[in-house]
Amino acid sequence: MVKTLVDCGNCGPDYNSIRQMVTSNFDAVVLQTHGVEDTLKLLRGRQVDLVTVNRKLDRDYTDGLDVVRQIKADEEVGSVPVMLVTNYDEHQQTAMGQGAVRGFGKLEIGTPETIEKLQPFLGNAAEA
Repeated sequence: MVKTLVDCGNCGPDYNSIRQMVTSNFDAVVLQTHGVEDTLKLLRGRQVDLVTVNRKLDRDYTDGLDVVRQIKADEEVGSVPVMLVTNYDEHQQTAMGQGAVRGFGKLEIGTPETIEKLQPFLGNAAEA
């Protein structure tokens, strides 16, 4: 079954890098959102297996940790796994304190370690 990753708040090039990494390693689709409102709407409207949230949202540079907090606090969709996309461990720690799972930094997109982090949420890796 095809999995779904929602990527929130990344600029076009970073979104495309994440999409490429996911679609080349997993049987998954990647959908882009830009903030908490469209992310929550999408989560309520379809099955989503994982949400990645940029530390600073590209649209208006608001804090991605607020998106994590609002998703995890929402009774209807709060059980969906969320990862923060940041190179800074202190922000990863804050996100995990709000219920997220450890994410990855933009410098780690495409690495075996990041693919391994995504594996539990996006299913079996595609055959090479």
